[in-house]
Amino acid sequence: MPRILIADDDGDLCEMLKVVLEKANYEVDLAADGEQAIRAYERHPADVLITDLFMPVRDGFETVQFFRARHPALRIIAISGGGYSGQKTDHLSVARTAGADLSFRKPFDVAKLLEGVRKLAAPQ
Repeated sequence: MPRILIADDDGDLCEMLKVVLEKANYEVDLAADGEQAIRAYERHPADVLITDLFMPVRDGFETVQFFRARHPALRIIAISGGGYSGQKTDHLSVARTAGADLSFRKPFDVAKLLEGVRKLAAPQ
């Protein structure tokens, strides 16, 4: 059964995604930030990481770069609701440049996210 690791400081979103992904027959681990995601991955490696970009402690950009450098086979989905006010940067594009395989802007269509997870979790 493929394992999905979700790193997001929005607890409600994490719990909703956990329910959806578990119903789709994935094992799911949750982390509130990038540091927790790294520790969770060390305990139980995942097949796909879904990470928010703006989190405390270690943000999603650093998290993507960390995993891409140390675990290049890990598939990564970046999600974000925007950024800091006043910025005009396309943060999801930056995340893809840093190594994310897919990206979704919040709020996203859960069915499309699930389709992306299926695609990335499939044997290569």
